[in-house]
Amino acid sequence: MKKYLSASLMCADLTNLIDSIKDLEKAGIDYLHIDIMDGAFVPNITLGFDLINAIKRVTKIPLDIHMMVNEPSKFIDRMNLSENDIICVHYESEIHIHRVLEMIKSKGCKAGLALNPQTPVENVKHLTEYIDMLLVMTVSPGFAGQKMFLGAEKKVQGAKSLLSEWGCSDMLIEVDGNVSLENGRKLCRSGADIFVLGTSALFLKDKSITDAAKDFIEYIEE
Repeated sequence: MKKYLSASLMCADLTNLIDSIKDLEKAGIDYLHIDIMDGAFVPNITLGFDLINAIKRVTKIPLDIHMMVNEPSKFIDRMNLSENDIICVHYESEIHIHRVLEMIKSKGCKAGLALNPQTPVENVKHLTEYIDMLLVMTVSPGFAGQKMFLGAEKKVQGAKSLLSEWGCSDMLIEVDGNVSLENGRKLCRSGADIFVLGTSALFLKDKSITDAAKDFIEYIEE
């Protein structure tokens, strides 16, 4: 199965964002991963909805919106997205999470569901019909530069197995958090399909984005 790269824009050079996006286009990056944080669901605040809409106007790369916010249903309509874009919300962010997923689908976007490290994959069983992608967090959400939590590989492997058992073997699994070359290879072998790349593998001081992306794919698929 094809492996997809999603570039974490919070790790890009935000002072030259358009140039960074052009570099990502040249590198053939599959998605632009945009983290939305509210300072409450996670202890950080990052990119906002006006920036998302501006980015949408300057690139054809699909957006991979990761909403780390409480009550994401209040913000879904703030974004002008299309059918190839993904809005991913956290299982833990609302009591009636299926309603949020329905809202996303009604906008014509793809719906993703994210799980914090401590949230069991089994919780997704009765939500699979609402989602197009499962995001397994490999760090606690909120900050770049963390170490991958112990057990991340087993969780991805378990997710792959359960999705197959539930008749959803084609559902994509995304991984986010300290996805370095070594971790990327381990997660790939465990069943991950989409890799969120930041300072550990894509935005490197000694390598172009194109070379870094090429090296990552070659390494994890060896």
